[in-house]
Amino acid sequence: MATLNSGVPNGELKNKWTQYKDSIDLVNPANKRNIDVIVVGTGLAGGSASATLAELGYNVKTFCYQDSPRRAHSIAAQGGINAAKNYQGDGDSTYRLFYDTVKGGDYRSREANVYRLAEVSTNIIDQCVAQGVPFARDYGGLLDNRSFGGVLVSRTFYAKGQTGQQLLLGAYSAMNRQIARGKIQMHNRHEMLDVVIVDGKARGIIARNLITGEIERHSAHAVVVASGGYGNVYFLSTNAMGSNATAAWKIHKKGAFFANPCYTQIHPTCIPRSGEYQSKLTLMSESLRNDGRIWVPKRMEDVEALREGTLKAIEISEENRDYYLERRYPAFGNLVPRDVASRAAKERCDAGYGVNKTGEAVYLDFSSAITRYGKEQVLLQGEDANNHKLIKKMGQEIVKSKYGNLFQMYEKIVDENPYENPMMIYPAVHYTMGGVWVDYNLMTTVPGLYAIGEANFSDHGSNRLGASALMQGLADGYFVLPYTIGDYLSDDIRTGAISTDTPEFKEAEENVKQILKKLVENKGKHSVDYYHKKLGNIMWDKCGMSRNEPGLNEAISEIKELRADFWKNVMVPGGLNELNKELEKAGRVADFLELGELFAKDALTRNESCGGHFREEYATKEGEAKRDDKKFNFVSAWEFKGEPSEAKLHKEKLEFENIEVKVRSYK
Repeated sequence: MATLNSGVPNGELKNKWTQYKDSIDLVNPANKRNIDVIVVGTGLAGGSASATLAELGYNVKTFCYQDSPRRAHSIAAQGGINAAKNYQGDGDSTYRLFYDTVKGGDYRSREANVYRLAEVSTNIIDQCVAQGVPFARDYGGLLDNRSFGGVLVSRTFYAKGQTGQQLLLGAYSAMNRQIARGKIQMHNRHEMLDVVIVDGKARGIIARNLITGEIERHSAHAVVVASGGYGNVYFLSTNAMGSNATAAWKIHKKGAFFANPCYTQIHPTCIPRSGEYQSKLTLMSESLRNDGRIWVPKRMEDVEALREGTLKAIEISEENRDYYLERRYPAFGNLVPRDVASRAAKERCDAGYGVNKTGEAVYLDFSSAITRYGKEQVLLQGEDANNHKLIKKMGQEIVKSKYGNLFQMYEKIVDENPYENPMMIYPAVHYTMGGVWVDYNLMTTVPGLYAIGEANFSDHGSNRLGASALMQGLADGYFVLPYTIGDYLSDDIRTGAISTDTPEFKEAEENVKQILKKLVENKGKHSVDYYHKKLGNIMWDKCGMSRNEPGLNEAISEIKELRADFWKNVMVPGGLNELNKELEKAGRVADFLELGELFAKDALTRNESCGGHFREEYATKEGEAKRDDKKFNFVSAWEFKGEPSEAKLHKEKLEFENIEVKVRSYK
């Protein structure tokens, strides 16, 4: 049976990674040509890993379910990517980034992994600049920075509100070069449906050709899963519609432990839901919190007038506005971490101060920033400092240069001008900190099987700081996995090609075919979306921004019932051997219906609040998360035992030798 061994090297924290790299086994360039690696997923983690491994000389087989590597969840990350460059001279350092990340994650992450992440972050920026990523620059031509939630320095590099997309294009250009060289075999429109274990090692996958429906066997000496997170278990999230947990869940069922499933991030700045038929939520970059001030009215009569449409936000005077983040957290203000900002918005809306018709929205207001920037520009240009019209015009131009594309997107969706009126925002499901458990090498509990990026249980602890997802994805793919996987593959230089004509491959293929056949032949009465929406409602109501014991127990039993009904009554039109989007969805929702139960079980067993996991029973008088470090200072790693309810808990104790664990405060 697999056991938890984090594999963290000995030695001082700041030297661990360097000493590790100095001591690992290497594969010489000629031998790399004889080794195959499968990479599942082509987001930032999968794209960067594929490109780098191919560049090193390995034969890489990469899989994505789109028609080409393109839209990953990374694209939603508009705001930036962190790195401890200290360009501003404001006191940043590798240690400070490490400290902020551990504190931001509410002391529920592994020290060694986080320090390594902070250490390689500076390399990422250099790598991406070399690829031509158009980072924003200041007047003198140097790379520009801005601040994000949870920190007191400016370390976030950005590309005019579309950082994730630009970083993906950099990774994809590197990938395309390797595809052209023949070092990457690109399998587009393919979905991994199982992993194949031979003699205890991951040796390949079973994939479905999404165009023809053909089930294919693919072998390799190691398998890397980079398939992203499971935010779509909620149905409504900021993820792309196709984002799913199937690859990660299938490897969990084959022996890879699943860690901290209850750690989900609710992003505070999303466009509020418009109705019952919405299928996706739109993320507004957290960078907006640099300049936007968040508020709700102080007086209930103003709230009621806003909902009735007899009052506009701009008509509410300054003294009648409650800038609640600035009131509650004076040191960090609007730049508190995401979990804190999200719960604060929920608290105000639950108290009845939500500003839209549904009561689920707060204001993000740029009027102060427009005035501040405008006054600065007027002085710089020697204009009349009392010309309020000019101040507003020049201020809007500065805000437009920083956030123009986001403002445009908001106006297109909401049909309201955010330069003139405050934006309306509300928290939404974004990132999942839980995922497949990995050791220091990024290897799962199955030898030769790796998980990187959002697919693993991450270096973020129980809450992720903004602009750190892109950092982790690229760190894993460019600078960590290529080293660690080489140490493992050094034992395979004489293995030769892995045959797919073995009982293990045959068995895995048959299992996949049986599940697909069962779904198509079921001929029930409800659509796949019917079940996905029901699951999403359970998850949001009982496992969302806050949880409690009765609600979690209800969620577990309701998800069980829903899963039983799904297999009895789901209707999947179309056939097996053809393009069948409903069949794709059905397989993914079937996995979500299992994952959702484990999620609730994990939340029920963690009797504390930390980061994105907020148990109402464990809160301070001020309504903040109350950790229990004596009992729950560990990673929950779950072993699959046939049913989610039977999953076995393994604990990886978290040791803090370099950081004092204390009550997290942003006041």
